[in-house]
Amino acid sequence: MKVYIEDIGGNMIKKDETYTIYDNGFLNNLTLSQTILNPGKSTKGHFHNSQEEIYIFTSGHGMMQIDETKYEAEPGDTFLIKAGQFHRVFNLSETDHCFFTCVFEKYDRSSDEAIYKNQ
Repeated sequence: MKVYIEDIGGNMIKKDETYTIYDNGFLNNLTLSQTILNPGKSTKGHFHNSQEEIYIFTSGHGMMQIDETKYEAEPGDTFLIKAGQFHRVFNLSETDHCFFTCVFEKYDRSSDEAIYKNQ
């Protein structure tokens, strides 16, 4: 299957005032997920005890937090996140969306194994 980094296909799994998330579940063991983060918003931030992730920024201007370190995030920037590392994304623009694509081991999203910290 061929997909484009700007349009991964798949199904919308969540849409609210913060973001819209699409998951492509074509593969047996990995999920390709795209998040469209609304202007001026940020994700809640979370970590997974047993799961690594890759975040690829495709559009907009954001900031990626991994544990206590914050990195500017521009299109093409890719972040490797080890299991147990806290991660959070901020959209630094008040007018434009920030798009990023994630790759992670498939899990039952309804159980949501992510662990959220109070920020």
